[in-house]
Amino acid sequence: MSDAEELTVHVDTWWRSVGDLLALLDELEPAHWQRPTDLPGWDVRAVAAHIAHLESLLAGGPEETAEVPDAPHITGPMGQFTEIGVLTRRDHAPDEIVAEIRRRTNERHEQLRAAPPTDGASPAPGLFGAIGWNQRTLLRNRPLDVWMHEQDIRRAVGRPGGMDTPGAQHAADYLAEGFGFVVGKRVSPPAGTTAVLEVAGSAPVAVQVGEDGRARRLEDVPAAPTVALAMDRETFIVLAGGRRAVAQGSVVARGDTALAEQIVARLATTP
Repeated sequence: MSDAEELTVHVDTWWRSVGDLLALLDELEPAHWQRPTDLPGWDVRAVAAHIAHLESLLAGGPEETAEVPDAPHITGPMGQFTEIGVLTRRDHAPDEIVAEIRRRTNERHEQLRAAPPTDGASPAPGLFGAIGWNQRTLLRNRPLDVWMHEQDIRRAVGRPGGMDTPGAQHAADYLAEGFGFVVGKRVSPPAGTTAVLEVAGSAPVAVQVGEDGRARRLEDVPAAPTVALAMDRETFIVLAGGRRAVAQGSVVARGDTALAEQIVARLATTP
């Protein structure tokens, strides 16, 4: 697949995910907007405001500033940045936030249709390029971010769904790429350890720890790995996203169960 083809897939997945998010937001009742989400310090309104902020920046909107207070859920420069969009929209009605997401994503989609990105290694626009992101990183992350936040809202308001969309597939496959890092760097089992991640709807991921401590992807899934973890897509997303604990029995482990527990406890690879 060429760069242009790959980036087009990411744009199409983002656009579909935006549509799914907006359809959900349009259905919310007034009381839903104050429901707390799994993201510390953020309710449904804050999640939607965050999306509006990022999509506005990407569509060419002005850089926003706000005095970010000290708070337990705001840690580090990235946390301070993501809080800005929440603060600058704290007086906006929910309908205004939804309208902004719809307007800005339409603008951005038209821009991408008029000038489709063709080089994944080229710098991302604006602030995202300034922090070192290229077009591939940016366009891969947008559907992940939008879909993950759609799920945050769904859990908060008790409306499950959206687990069989392009955004869901993209997010699950993308987050599964971090499995080797979790096993090799966070858990650090002995060299030669093999681990397999089986998420329903995605190809299994098998890694082996080398003498240098790095867990590298295996082309073939070993018949008898040191440990194997199997779970449905929603369980994996919640764990890999660091959202909340899952129900007992949601993860089926084979092999070294003690090692399995260590991996599950460290599976989060995105805030």
